[in-house]
Amino acid sequence: MKGLIFTLGMTAAGALFGLFCPFYGFLAYVSFAILKPDAMWPWSVPAARYSLAIVGCMLIGWVFTKQATFKLGRSIVPVLLISGFLGWAFIGAFKPHHQDLAWDFVERIGKIVVPMIVGLTMITSTKQLKQLAWTILAAQGYMAFEMNSYYFGGYNLLRWEGFGGMDNNSAAIALVTGIGLAFFLGVHSEKLWQKGLAFFFAALMANAILFSFSRGGMLGMIVAGMGAFIVIPKRPRTYALLGLAVIAASIMAGPEVRDRFMTTFVKKKSGQREASAQSRVDLWKDCIDVMQKKPVMGCGPNQWPMIASQYGWPHGKEAHSLWMQTGAELGLVGLAMYLGFYLTVLTLLWQVTWKRTHVADPWYKYIARMSFTGLCGFVVSAQFVSLESLEIPYYTALLGMGVLKLNSAPRYLAELEEFEEEHFGAGDDDGSEESEFTEEYGDVDDEFAAYPENTSADDESVEYETVFVTTSEANSEIS
Repeated sequence: MKGLIFTLGMTAAGALFGLFCPFYGFLAYVSFAILKPDAMWPWSVPAARYSLAIVGCMLIGWVFTKQATFKLGRSIVPVLLISGFLGWAFIGAFKPHHQDLAWDFVERIGKIVVPMIVGLTMITSTKQLKQLAWTILAAQGYMAFEMNSYYFGGYNLLRWEGFGGMDNNSAAIALVTGIGLAFFLGVHSEKLWQKGLAFFFAALMANAILFSFSRGGMLGMIVAGMGAFIVIPKRPRTYALLGLAVIAASIMAGPEVRDRFMTTFVKKKSGQREASAQSRVDLWKDCIDVMQKKPVMGCGPNQWPMIASQYGWPHGKEAHSLWMQTGAELGLVGLAMYLGFYLTVLTLLWQVTWKRTHVADPWYKYIARMSFTGLCGFVVSAQFVSLESLEIPYYTALLGMGVLKLNSAPRYLAELEEFEEEHFGAGDDDGSEESEFTEEYGDVDDEFAAYPENTSADDESVEYETVFVTTSEANSEIS
């Protein structure tokens, strides 16, 4: 009953808020995309198009309230790449024999990409970035909580049935993408209860990945940990937190889990890997053969399962690799745009975390770390599963794109950079936490609005104006 009440209440609230404050409608849409209420509570929530009602009202509100800005800054390149990928899939859908499958692919990707870009145009403040981060974490964390409840209740639902139409591997990779966000929200949140909740969800996600027995998920979690090590603040306390997380994951992984993971790399005397691992390698070789034969357009969206039998596989066999199947179905052009979308976001976010990168709000670095870590795990683990319509990687990338957009907002960028270089010197930022600018003039916190003209009155920032009045006065004194 709780599931039905939550679903109907969130649908009504999301639709209503979507008309007048479309960003909140977008948050409701994101939560449904990850949580999947009809799959989470199938016994009480009937299948219906709840998300359609929310996104429809959100788009109406987006058009008429004018709470958006198309000044996308450094996020413009990822936006062009993912838009190009959707357009390429649309063009490719006209050619294949199985038209229903091709257009289903375009529809599924469009239902993620279009709202994601609309959401990006509505992000105008740090407060909104934090709201999006907590929405993603709450939805993915609750899913992990339910999977743990089933597991400790005696049935490993995640391993044997998966979740929301995803098998255990796809569900595990969704958890991998969310774990970096959970860890860094725990590290950087100001309030103790927020830290506790974030670390609690991180532990649930890590445990769920382990008992899913997904080797791709386990590898992705290791890579996410390596990504966290790269961008984590260079302080003993944060290193200790990361070390504790590694130790906890090692303890939770029992002998059966470790043995399962090691079969990924072990070869038999014949030179063959374990049957499941070897079949993936053989599938990838066949996908590469398709790319060589049809390098531009591929065999068409969602068409690889239809031609798998030509290579000796059962009809309908997936390629078990997002990147290999994308290349086979949409050619090298489609693969370059799709993989390039994630790699571009990763590269630009890594630059934000650099020691000498100027940020107007320290939370830009914090959120860049979350998105970077989650996407590192996803990009690697997606090599082992075909899951182009998995939502959480897109929204994790959106968090990073929001940082890139706000941190290149023309209103403050030039003034901030000039002030820090002239007043404090280019080498005074320790690269791990707030700069001396922040320490002296205060943390430009939740309410920082890079585009206040597109922000509702409740979200306007008094602190923003105060900081820059102070900045101007300081520059005058220096002059």
